[in-house]
Amino acid sequence: MTTRRHFLAGLAAATLTPVRGWSAAGAPDFLAAGLFPDGFYRLAGLDAGGTILFSLPLPGRGHAAAAHPHRTLAVAFARRPGTFAQVIDCTSGTVTRQLHAPEGRHFYGHGVFTADGDQFFTTENDYEAGTGVIGVWDTATFTRIGEFSSGGIGPHDMRLMPDGDTLVIANGGIETHPDTGRSKLNIPTMQPRLTYLDLSGAVLEHVELPQALHKNSIRHLAVRADGLVGFAMQWQGDLTEHPPLLGLHRRGEAPRLLTAPEADQSTLQGYAGSIAFAAGGDAIAITCPRGDALHLFDVDRGTLIAAHALTDVCGLGTGPDGLIFTTGTGQFGTAQGRRAKTLSALDCQWDNHLIPIRAFG
Repeated sequence: MTTRRHFLAGLAAATLTPVRGWSAAGAPDFLAAGLFPDGFYRLAGLDAGGTILFSLPLPGRGHAAAAHPHRTLAVAFARRPGTFAQVIDCTSGTVTRQLHAPEGRHFYGHGVFTADGDQFFTTENDYEAGTGVIGVWDTATFTRIGEFSSGGIGPHDMRLMPDGDTLVIANGGIETHPDTGRSKLNIPTMQPRLTYLDLSGAVLEHVELPQALHKNSIRHLAVRADGLVGFAMQWQGDLTEHPPLLGLHRRGEAPRLLTAPEADQSTLQGYAGSIAFAAGGDAIAITCPRGDALHLFDVDRGTLIAAHALTDVCGLGTGPDGLIFTTGTGQFGTAQGRRAKTLSALDCQWDNHLIPIRAFG
């Protein structure tokens, strides 16, 4: 009998085409930014065992990256509110293009390619207008060819849905301005939302949290092969409150919010850093670097499976058998059910995100 896990794994294999061409760069499984002992920030390609296959210098602190679906190109972003993104040939180790946010904009540290790799989308802040924008770039030359509204304020992460025709945007709801650095300017009135857009920018669906949770900024996303979206949140309210930091959403339905028992939830300081579905799709996890924790949940039941204590853990991605995590102390490891173990410990400080290049299912 075909189990649900096997069905989802097969669906993942059918909808997420294996990356072509990346063997020329040593066949990395993940990309991650970090600070290295020489004092340089770098973008690294790693295999599933935590071995660095290449590392390339960045002009400043990185945040996330995006891998082209078949060319050995990656776009590495500066940490918000950065205005640069580098297009890197990961075979030659050269920067082939430098993307600059248009005047009056900054990047939010995330972007995504279309399924065919012909276009690239970036989340941006139009900080004078206080609105979110999605920039559109042609990948033949990485010239900007258009833009449209993100459907909210403060778009951070963005993913392409499995249909290949829909973007899901984490509009965090927080207004910022470069003149005030990373200060948050509208906390009393912020309104986070998930927004689904087609590739022309037309709004397909908005999803908002209950009003009592309007200070729960939706920041990072994971998408399962059947279209279930996971979202990680960062609480901007009083830290004596311990709201859910993980949500699930399927289009046309209300969001489901998942939380750990109070004893575990209260240690997280209202902050989830990254999110990923485990291999097979039956479990989902968030990392909480301020609480030194990785929380793993059962998707169907919505219950906590395990709370792993991991110092400064933040990067997270689907791995061959469960999940792969990285930490600010240089750890690269795996989490599967109630077990977590370190696979490599490197002399570096891994930054916020771990970006899978190929699908593990």
